[in-house]
Amino acid sequence: MLMRFFFILFFFSFNNLVAFEKEYFLTLRNDKVNLRQGPSFDYPIKIFYKKKFLPVLIQEKSDNFRKIRDHENNSGWIHISQLSKKKAAINIDDLSILFSRPTMFSKPVARLEKGKLCLIKKCKNNWCKIKIDGLSGWMKKESLWGRIN
Repeated sequence: MLMRFFFILFFFSFNNLVAFEKEYFLTLRNDKVNLRQGPSFDYPIKIFYKKKFLPVLIQEKSDNFRKIRDHENNSGWIHISQLSKKKAAINIDDLSILFSRPTMFSKPVARLEKGKLCLIKKCKNNWCKIKIDGLSGWMKKESLWGRIN
């Protein structure tokens, strides 16, 4: 009997470890997305996002809802139909430089303010090629928060 108890205890503990998934990034699919207080349409809306491709960190799953955290540390629940795998990031440095090539010795293309949304074209080593406001160039990964890989 005691052996059965420990087996059941081990099984459920192991099951919970296997079910835990690492946090990962997705982006908002539409330019109008509701962040809810809980994992259902019955919960009130906490925040109304108006930014398509805004990156969010997925922290938890509950049926068709995902618990997210944004770059300003707001958290809540979003329905999976409102999430996308499009690569995008937010510039988190006060002032970043966009370069023409993936090196700090290349020609600067633009200066970017903190909080700017960037679409990620590709990443190479510590650099990502981004598109922002009609400009294209390279930015250091450490200056970006979001879905870059």
